Amino acid sequence: MKDKVRKFRKKPVIIEAYKTNEELMIQTLEGKMKASPGDWIITGVHGEKYPCKPDIFEKTYEPIED
Repeated sequence: MKDKVRKFRKKPVIIEAYKTNEELMIQTLEGKMKASPGDWIITGVHGEKYPCKPDIFEKTYEPIED
C-alpha cells in the first residue's frame, strides 16, 4: 500500500556561499564534484561543501543582512 503523497516546504536554513571564478574540485559528502567558473560553493549546516549552478542558487537562496 502506497502512503499518501504530501507537500512539504524546505525549512529556512542559513548557509554560507561564495562564487568561484575558476574550475575547482570540491570534496562533497557524495565524493569529488567539479565546480565551474560562476558556480556557487555552498557550505552546509554541518560544514559540508558542494557546488551549485547559478540558476539553481538564485531560485533557492536569497541574501540576508548580517
